[in-house]
Amino acid sequence: MRLEAAARMDLIRKLWRARKLILVVLIPLSLLPLPLIHPTSEACCAYVLMVTAVYWVSEAVPLGAAALVPAFLYPLFGVLKSSEVAAEYCKDTTLLLMGVICLAASIEKWNLHKRIALRMVMIAGAKPGMLVLGFMCCTVFLSMWLSNTSTTAMVMPIAEAVLQQLICTGLADTGDDSETVEAPEDDASLSEKEENLDKNQLELLYRNDINGSTKQELSTLSEEQTGEVNGVGLRANYNQEVIKHTNGHLPQIAIEIPNVKRVKARRDSQYPTKRDHMICKCLSLSITYAATIGGLITITGTSTNLIFAEQFNTRYPDAKVINFGTWFIFSFPIAIIMLVLTWLWLHCLFLGCNFRETCSLSKKRKTRREMMSEKRIQEEYEKLGPISYPEVVTGVFFILMTLLWFTREPGFVPGWTSLFEKKGYRTDATVSVLLGFLLFLIPARRPFSSSNSYKYAGDDDPLAPMITWKDFQRLMPWEIVILVGGGYALAAGCKVSGLSVWIGRQLEPMSGLPPWAVTLLACLLVSAVTEFASNPATLTVFLPILSALSETLQINPLHTLIPSTMCVSFGVMLPVGNPPNAIVFSYGHVQISDMVKAGFGVNLIGVAVVMLAISTWGVPLFNLTEFPAWAVGRNVTGIL
Repeated sequence: MRLEAAARMDLIRKLWRARKLILVVLIPLSLLPLPLIHPTSEACCAYVLMVTAVYWVSEAVPLGAAALVPAFLYPLFGVLKSSEVAAEYCKDTTLLLMGVICLAASIEKWNLHKRIALRMVMIAGAKPGMLVLGFMCCTVFLSMWLSNTSTTAMVMPIAEAVLQQLICTGLADTGDDSETVEAPEDDASLSEKEENLDKNQLELLYRNDINGSTKQELSTLSEEQTGEVNGVGLRANYNQEVIKHTNGHLPQIAIEIPNVKRVKARRDSQYPTKRDHMICKCLSLSITYAATIGGLITITGTSTNLIFAEQFNTRYPDAKVINFGTWFIFSFPIAIIMLVLTWLWLHCLFLGCNFRETCSLSKKRKTRREMMSEKRIQEEYEKLGPISYPEVVTGVFFILMTLLWFTREPGFVPGWTSLFEKKGYRTDATVSVLLGFLLFLIPARRPFSSSNSYKYAGDDDPLAPMITWKDFQRLMPWEIVILVGGGYALAAGCKVSGLSVWIGRQLEPMSGLPPWAVTLLACLLVSAVTEFASNPATLTVFLPILSALSETLQINPLHTLIPSTMCVSFGVMLPVGNPPNAIVFSYGHVQISDMVKAGFGVNLIGVAVVMLAISTWGVPLFNLTEFPAWAVGRNVTGIL
C-alpha cells in the first residue's frame, strides 16, 4: 500500500510539473470539434480566439508566443490570408512605442529620472505623510512617460534608502519615537541642541558601523551591476534568480529579488517600532499604486492604452476622437483624484488619521529621524552634481515631444498638421519616431567643448550620440509588441469572419440596461479578471466583445471601451497582478495580506472615479449621449 501511495504521489508530482505542456496539448484538441462540426468562418475564428485566450490567461506558454497562434491558425482555417495576418503585427502604435522608448532610454541613461524624483521628495519633506505623497507624485509623473515597471524599479531603490535611514535612526533613538528637536530660536539653545545632535549622530554612526552587514543594495539589471543603484549604497547579497514580467506595462526589464531569508529576518527583527514597519508598508505600496495611476494619463503610458487606441481606430476608422490630447484631457483629472484618494486611503490604513502629526509642513519641530532622512536625500541629490548637457537635451526633447503631441490636432483650434496640404498622413507616431531618431544623431557632449565631464561608460568618442542602439534594445519590449500585434490579428479575424456581429446578437437581452449599468458591469468584470490574468491579454479578449455589445445596444462604444481599458490596469491586489506589485513585494516590507487589503480599496477607488469621469466630463468631451455616425456605419456594414 505504501509503495502504491508513493507511486501515486510521484505520478501526481510529474503531472503537476508537466501541467503547462498538458494544457497546451489538451486545449486545442478538446476545442477542435467546434470548427469540425460547424465549418463556418465564425466557428473557426471562435476556435482560434478561445485557444489564444486560454493560453494567455493560463500563461501555459509565454505571452508573446501565444500571440503568434493567430498567425498560423487563421490561414490554416481560411479565416485570413497569411499576408493579411502578418500586416496586423506592425501598426502605427508600434512606431509610436519605439519613439517613446528612445526618449525613455535617454532619460534613464543620463539619470534625469533620479534628479526629478529626488527634487520632488526634497520639496515634500520627511514627514511620513508628506514623504509618501512626494514619492507618489514623482512616481506618477515618471510613469506618464516611462513604463510602470521601469518607473517602479527606478524609484524603489531611492525609497528603500530613505526607509533604511528611518530604520537606522530609529535604532539610534533606542525606541524613543517622540523625541523632537526644536527649531533654533537663540544662540544658547542652538549650541545646546547642536551638541545633543552631534552626540546622537555619533551613536548612530557607531550603530551603523555594527549593523553595516545587514543593509541591502536593491538594484536592477539595467544598472549593469555597478554595485551602486541610483546612487544608493545599500550593501547586500543577492539570489541569482531573475524574474521578467510583461503583463501590461511598457517596457519590461529584469529585476533581481533580494535574498528571501534576509528579508524575513528584517521583517521580524529590524524594525525599531511597529510604526516604522507601517511607514515602510505605506511607502512601498504607494509607489506601485502611483505607477499604475501614472500609466493611465497618457496613451503611451501602458500597453493596454495602446491596444485600445489601435483596435478602436482600426474598427472605427472614421472616428477621429482618440488622440494624445483628448486622452490626456479625460484621464488627467482621473489620475489626480485617484492620487489624492489613494494617498488618503493608505495614510488612514497604515499611518492613522492624525494628518496634523504626519503631514505638518512646519519646520519648528522635527524628529531626529526626519532631520537625518532629509539629510540623506540631500546627499543623494548632491551626488548627481550640477545638471549636465545630456540632461538638458533630454529635457528639451521631452517637452518638445509633449507639445507636438498636444498641438497636432487639439480640436478647438487648428493644429500644426493643418500647415500641410495633404491631411491625415501625420500621427503621434510621426513625432515620436522623428525625435527618437534624432537622439541617435545628437552628440552627448556639448559642442565646442573640450571637457570630458559628460563621458559615459568609458566612451571616448567626442561625437558619441545621446543613446546607442544597445540602450534602445535594452528597453524595447519586443514581447509586448508581438502581444499587441496578436490582439490586432484577433480583432481583424473577428471582424472579417462576422464573429463580432454574432456575439453582439447574443447579447441583445441586455438591451434593457441603461448605459451606466453596462459600463459598470464591464468595469467590474475586467478588474476582477485582470487580478489573475495579464492586463493586455484580458483587454484584447474583451475589447471585441464590448464593441459588439455597444453596437447592439446602440451605446456609444467609447462609453464602455474607455472605462474598461482603464479598469484593466487595476490588478493591484496580488503580487502577480502586475510587475510593479511583484517588484515592491520582493523588497520584503509587505505581505500578501497587506496588498490584498490595500489593493481592494484602491480597486474600488479606481472603478468609482472612472465611472464618475465617464458620466460627467467624459460626456461632452466624447459626445457620449448619442450613438455616433461612425459606429452606425460600422454596425450596418457588419450586419450586411
